[in-house]
Amino acid sequence: MEKYFSKEDLDLISKAVKEAESRTSGEIATAFIKQSDSYAIYELFWALIVGIVFFNILLLFYNPIEKLIQFATWDYQPFYTVAFYGFSSFMIIGLLYLLFNLPFFDKLIVPQKIFAKKVSDKALLHFIQSGVAETRDRTGILIFISYLEQRVELIADKGINEKISQDKWNQIVENLVADIKSKDMTGGLLRAIKACGFILDEHFPVKFDDINELDNDITFLED
Repeated sequence: MEKYFSKEDLDLISKAVKEAESRTSGEIATAFIKQSDSYAIYELFWALIVGIVFFNILLLFYNPIEKLIQFATWDYQPFYTVAFYGFSSFMIIGLLYLLFNLPFFDKLIVPQKIFAKKVSDKALLHFIQSGVAETRDRTGILIFISYLEQRVELIADKGINEKISQDKWNQIVENLVADIKSKDMTGGLLRAIKACGFILDEHFPVKFDDINELDNDITFLED
């Protein structure tokens, strides 16, 4: 993950979580994933669409193409032209599918509402599986970053939602998204952790028997 965070960044994030939690009984977890889905179905769909368009454009030039194939072969057979059409179309579809795997094209061909749903689903799954939803007082928070989609999910457990409105978390999310887009992900995450700590401190002060229930380090997930 050196592409996204240096070792110094990781140390700063861990220390920021520890510092924020030192004033509250709440727990803050952070997670990062390169992308929340492969989006392969959308890449294949658009590759097929362009492949079909390419095939139909070739049909407009059937006679010139057939004559060119006749000129290039010694023993021309009609199926040569059919084979050329099929092979070239499949080649275009295959090449486009590989091309559409690049993150730049995912941002162009995948609807934003799909991005939002995939990130939300992935974040909720991690919230449950990682134990953030199982803290003693149900006061866990997850800050989930999905880099390709440039989206952030902040999920607060039941004990927090009973006292703190979602509006307060939404502003933190908006600020962090803006920082990610401006290439300051680490700085944005540090500020988000600090802001969460202040909000939790106000409503959930640290208890005398408080223990650290979740890892302070950021969790890196496989996409």
